[in-house]
Amino acid sequence: MTGPSRKMSSRKAQPRKAAGKRRAAGPPPAGVLPAGPSIGGRAAPEPILGVEVVTRFEPGDLHDICDAAESAIDAGGGFGWLRAPERNALESYWKGVLVVPERILIVARIDGTICGAAQLVRPPPNNEARAFAVQLEHAFIAPWARGHGLARLLMEKAEVLARNEGFDVIALDVRATQKRAIRLYETHGYVRWGRNPFYARVEGKPVAGLYYWKDLNAAPGAALDVTPGEGTDGPG
Repeated sequence: MTGPSRKMSSRKAQPRKAAGKRRAAGPPPAGVLPAGPSIGGRAAPEPILGVEVVTRFEPGDLHDICDAAESAIDAGGGFGWLRAPERNALESYWKGVLVVPERILIVARIDGTICGAAQLVRPPPNNEARAFAVQLEHAFIAPWARGHGLARLLMEKAEVLARNEGFDVIALDVRATQKRAIRLYETHGYVRWGRNPFYARVEGKPVAGLYYWKDLNAAPGAALDVTPGEGTDGPG
């Protein structure tokens, strides 16, 4: 798989925890401490945060990313799955991501443990008309790791990688029910251009999907040059 070399964008991670049982959504596991509260009258240590591109899994990484994905899926996080699949299917999925040339896997870590991920998807070689644009897909943070700004760090890392590879536009889509993600994208310059009322079906009911793009070359706050009839669909 092509792409930037493996390099942490933070301080050195702490030693990895041993593989264990599936982590349920909720409080962080032992050894991963939230910022803020005091312990025994002392301030809890700040967690070590990082985002990086991975081209192979180190010992424990596959277990951790599967745990994080299961927690996100159970909380309604997506990937298209409504319920977490069997572990062997999830492991095969992540192994497959690493061997697809068009995909770049970015992971988020807390104290060395993978707790989220996103994928940049390059257009296939035969799609020359779309060679300027890259897609951001399957971005998630496990529920126990939210609140540290890792979703923003993943997004910013994806944008830097896209620019470095020469892409001019980054696009994404998201379920209309994922309010936190929508707020993140819209406050960081992503422009909503479309809405599909039948984007997904959850518990037998249709769920709308929203489509966004961002000009990677535009200065912050620059006015949009959008052809009439092809702009945003407005709020809602």
